[in-house]
Amino acid sequence: MNADNSRAGFARSGAEELLAAPVDWDLSPSRHLHHKDILMQQIDHDHSSAGETSLAPSRRRLPRLALMVPATSLALAGALVVTFSGSGHSSAPAAKSAVSSPARVTNASVTLGRIADAAMKTDATPVQENQFVYVRRLVRENKGTFGGPVVLGAAHKDERWLAQKPGLVTTTGWLRSSGKDAMMPGQLGPMTTASPVRPGVWYPTYAWLASLPTDPDALLKLLYTQTRVEKGDSKDEAVFVTVGDLLFNAIMPPATASALYKAAAKIPGITWIPDAADAAGRHGIGITRRDAGSATRSVLIFNKDTLAYTGSQSYFISHAANASGTTGDVLFGIDAVIERGVVDRHDEVPAKTAS
Repeated sequence: MNADNSRAGFARSGAEELLAAPVDWDLSPSRHLHHKDILMQQIDHDHSSAGETSLAPSRRRLPRLALMVPATSLALAGALVVTFSGSGHSSAPAAKSAVSSPARVTNASVTLGRIADAAMKTDATPVQENQFVYVRRLVRENKGTFGGPVVLGAAHKDERWLAQKPGLVTTTGWLRSSGKDAMMPGQLGPMTTASPVRPGVWYPTYAWLASLPTDPDALLKLLYTQTRVEKGDSKDEAVFVTVGDLLFNAIMPPATASALYKAAAKIPGITWIPDAADAAGRHGIGITRRDAGSATRSVLIFNKDTLAYTGSQSYFISHAANASGTTGDVLFGIDAVIERGVVDRHDEVPAKTAS
């Protein structure tokens, strides 16, 4: 497919301007795996004929974590080099949030309470400032073409080494993907920021997580204060996304993990899914939140027996009828956390993985 030829004669859309813009963007966390799909489908949506229905969402926030790759790699279809700015944002007005109103008891809140109790009984290896949190996942992403349906690609391996240094940093970790349908397979590159950041929601070191309040209400208030809201999202939705980011990116003290789950239970609109499968085919309990003003939604998945976090699903929110005449959200990304550990170098893996 030649995207340039297919769009000949059209003025460039806002999404296309993003593709052509310098690589210093203002981005938010954990959208790395999905930014290409959302952006590409938005371009196609911009040029669709009048009255045509598209599953693509409006332009979403893009990943805070960035993989810096050789310039020659940009010739690959859809390969983007992105960073984020740690400085000023424009934010949508904050909606009424869980901080100011009590959460009602639901299946989701009861389940998160059970997960919180289980988290309190687990062990966590403290991570030193000169070490890295290693996370290995299976990932499936949308590989569909312009104008076509969402098509999930093959599962590939995603490895991240998340830095723990205190103070201001511009390199927050390292990333390598491998396998069929991986973006730039086998290349190890730094995840960088356009301007220095300190440990916090956007750079969650173990030491920062250990410093957080373990009272759920106090922790939730902190999350609402530190979480930025992109245009079109509600504050509640943004905080739910932040919770998912922290679960994926961090190893945290048991007391912090327990408080985080109890805090999440207070976010309005969360719902319980009795069965959800991750990218490894493991079935578990799902927790999600569907915001009418958002273009996508996430499902956090937990093991039914141990209640440990195992992965997530990502959906386009669709209100239009599909080809079969039914409506429903469309799965465009899925992952599974296979292993976490602590290592001393960003090119190392835990001993059991190496063996």
